[in-house]
Amino acid sequence: MPDAAMTARLRAAVEAGFERQVAFLQSLVRFPSTRGNEAPLQDWMHRELAARGYAVDRFSLAEVPLAAHPKASPMVEADPARSLQVVASHRPANPAGRSLILQGHIDVVPEGPVEMWTHPPYAAVIRDGWLYGRGAHDMKAGVSCMVFAMDALRAAGLEPNADIHIQTVTEEESTGNGALATLLRGYRADAALIPEPTGHTITRCHTGTLWFRIRVQGVPVHVAVAETGTNAILSALHLVQALQAHTAELNRAARAHPWFGAVPDPIKFNPGIIRGGDWASSTPAWCEVDCRIGLLPGTEVAEAMAGVERCITEAARGDTFLANSPPRLTWHGFQADGYVLEPGTEAERVLAEAHRSVHGGEMPERRSTAVNDTRFYGLYFGIPALCYGPKGEGAHAFDERTSLADLKTCTLTIASFIAEWCGVREIG
Repeated sequence: MPDAAMTARLRAAVEAGFERQVAFLQSLVRFPSTRGNEAPLQDWMHRELAARGYAVDRFSLAEVPLAAHPKASPMVEADPARSLQVVASHRPANPAGRSLILQGHIDVVPEGPVEMWTHPPYAAVIRDGWLYGRGAHDMKAGVSCMVFAMDALRAAGLEPNADIHIQTVTEEESTGNGALATLLRGYRADAALIPEPTGHTITRCHTGTLWFRIRVQGVPVHVAVAETGTNAILSALHLVQALQAHTAELNRAARAHPWFGAVPDPIKFNPGIIRGGDWASSTPAWCEVDCRIGLLPGTEVAEAMAGVERCITEAARGDTFLANSPPRLTWHGFQADGYVLEPGTEAERVLAEAHRSVHGGEMPERRSTAVNDTRFYGLYFGIPALCYGPKGEGAHAFDERTSLADLKTCTLTIASFIAEWCGVREIG
């Protein structure tokens, strides 16, 4: 556990740099880094990290063998060549401690109707101790924590004893391929820390995620004779209702799951985007629905996909129109496993001690019904992966915001963790 003198030393450094950290976070939020538009922010991150003296690697998803890895997810509507990753490396002359990956995603979900926000979504407005904006909470606050935790160590006159890779990635909100790309690029460490906004809790486990699109096509007629034609929107609704029933069955079975059995309805289904039809007085000839469904740790992705396919096929057989004009199912994003951080890893013990030194109590845990990038490190590359970060509100919602007080506390906790996990030496 960090001693009181070390904690006080780091606390003073975090405090001294906090005004700069808040300005840094405001700059992050002002970039509208939605999918396909992340490059300007990644270029800015490259400059910021290079100015700190790190060796910086900037590369696209097209430059790594994603297609050859079985856990890469399809990117049907994104260009890998435009999706940039940034890795800044601290490499001491004579490494002696345990190495570390600090990783955060800079992609954000769309902001939705701007008029429904209290403050403009990319203005990074500060009010009453909160910083507002799309991505402020999920997860640019965490990105600022990991960058300024390293800054605080340097400001305190300390250098980590081991290699540290500071990574900003894309595609976390749609495939996870950004995290996978850094591993395929060759970056490894003895542990990884992802400061997603967990409210100072450790993520014990998370569900997996699948993305898919259902397309229904038919024959339009004038509404005056609607019974002679088809209505693709109503047929798509029939399939959505079948998937809701399928999800209810999965959640009944989930009550026996060792990690999610006590979590009410941990498998979430969401029809998130709908498009269809061409004219209000014509029955719609087409409809597309983009959906997301979860899966529990231990469930194979292929098994979950087969369950969705069976559900849609059986529902189509029970519909007069769909039985003769089957819907088309396309998998176009997440094909993500669930993950469990098994208790007892040394990395978690050290993080818990750092948490205790700052917060004065035990580190709580959470069980998440949303996916994060820890699965790549923990499941496929044998790297203990910790998901722990600051407090905020409104992920994927209007008026998303992060707590500035918690931002400061989390930065100190991460700096303390780095000092204990990697070891430190006095600069000079």
